[in-house]
Amino acid sequence: MTRFALAPILATLALAAAFPAFAEKTTLNVYTALETDQLKAYQEGFNKAYPDIELKWTRDSTGIVTAKLLAEKDKPVADVIMGVAASSMVVFDREGMLQPYAPANLKAVQTRFRAAGAAPAWVGMDVWGAAICYNVVEAQKQGLPRIESWKDLLKPEFKGKIVMPNPNSSGTGFLDVTAWLQLFGEQGGWQYMDRLHDNVAVYTHSGSKPCVLAGNGEFPVGISFEYRANAVRSKGAPIDVIFPKEGLGWDLEAIAIVKGTPKLEAAKKLADWASTREANELYAKNFAITAIPGIATRLKYVPTDYEQRLVKNDFGWMARNRDAVLAEWQKRYGAKSEPKK
Repeated sequence: MTRFALAPILATLALAAAFPAFAEKTTLNVYTALETDQLKAYQEGFNKAYPDIELKWTRDSTGIVTAKLLAEKDKPVADVIMGVAASSMVVFDREGMLQPYAPANLKAVQTRFRAAGAAPAWVGMDVWGAAICYNVVEAQKQGLPRIESWKDLLKPEFKGKIVMPNPNSSGTGFLDVTAWLQLFGEQGGWQYMDRLHDNVAVYTHSGSKPCVLAGNGEFPVGISFEYRANAVRSKGAPIDVIFPKEGLGWDLEAIAIVKGTPKLEAAKKLADWASTREANELYAKNFAITAIPGIATRLKYVPTDYEQRLVKNDFGWMARNRDAVLAEWQKRYGAKSEPKK
């Protein structure tokens, strides 16, 4: 080969060395139950720190994502699970599906918002909890009473006027059901849900949808969660955001690495970023409580004592009883669920 023929090859090699950014990106498959309107900001925040890693989201409601991950247990597709309930993470951990890992900023995360151990199986991001969206215009038209407690929803005036998420598909629905069972006891909790069922028009497959329906005036009452309630109210919907006085069910959005991922180093970088102060500042735009303390600021329609209103929650109990609770709920109330798409 002459030196003239070699020149183009040397030039190409020099360009490749000068522009390593042209190297192929790593793509992470991330299973998530994060709200669709949150994903862009989180992805952009992560890519500022790690532009060489592309996030490919598989998004659905918590129950559906949980079922999908369990079905794929022996042949996992996901590399990372992000923004999925801690109560589901406990289930995955017991099934041996998670890779323990200590993110770089782990010491800043409150210990009660992560799994135990020096290398926890999962790490919390933020708290999401129950709220009722109450359309005051429709309530006035229909002569409905005010709501202050969960038990107010049992009044006969609300028959056919309440929308609630199905806990089999919605993490919000699951945190409601498990909170009532913990608040009122097993027998009292099911008795409460039996009576509530009489007033429910339909069970949705999304935790956000009941609040959206209430905000649109399609139903006066939607059992939902505080992020969606605050967002719908902030956009001008004529709703009161109500936090029942008995206490609020809640769960953690959390992140975990799927055991056996061939992209472990990239997965660790996403876990590292998710526990940074910068990431928690993004979570704080949506939620009143973040895993790192001292970051969250008061959301406009969420009370300052919100954290004190959360029920005493037992994620271990929620995980152990998940299948039995969901099966019983479906047997009793599933006939009113909206059709699956």
